[in-house]
Amino acid sequence: MIGHIKPLLNLIGELKKLPGIGPRSAERIAYAVLDMDEETVENIGKALIDAKLNIKRCSVCFSITDVVPCRICMDQFRDESSICVVENAKDVIALEKAGNYKGFYHVLEGSLSPGRNIGPDNLRIKELLERLDKRGFTEVIIALNPNVEGEATAMYLNRLLKPFSLKVTRIAHGLPIGGELEFADEMTLMYAFEDRKEL
Repeated sequence: MIGHIKPLLNLIGELKKLPGIGPRSAERIAYAVLDMDEETVENIGKALIDAKLNIKRCSVCFSITDVVPCRICMDQFRDESSICVVENAKDVIALEKAGNYKGFYHVLEGSLSPGRNIGPDNLRIKELLERLDKRGFTEVIIALNPNVEGEATAMYLNRLLKPFSLKVTRIAHGLPIGGELEFADEMTLMYAFEDRKEL
């Protein structure tokens, strides 16, 4: 029966493109959409388009934002002595939710992964070095995911940062190996941050 309802098939097909959404989940969401009133469905559609059109990359830290530069980079009350290096914008959001870090961020937009052909030139490492040249940071906090790629990237950055005479720290491994910052709870992130160690 479902095979004859083309709009429903199209909706399920589009929903399956979302990460973590398999065929059954896509069907459940599609049926939930059919049960919603038209205004709610329109609002969801508008929110999707608005997010896609109006969320950009910050020209300074490369996190996601709706204003450029982002509000964190423009905040005069942030701690100007430290910069925290993360893999992606989701990590910035996770650390901000934890609430105990008050410095600035730099998003690499990934981590080193020779298997996926991601080398230093594919990350925002050059921009990080330029920021360190211009600003008076005294500490670089490396907060990359505790997996093979994150560790390799942290070691690479540590070697690059030696000539800068900065304190280079890595957040403590209160996070599980193979885990990701965006899925960690706030207390785990808080303790991991407080127990960071110099590299």
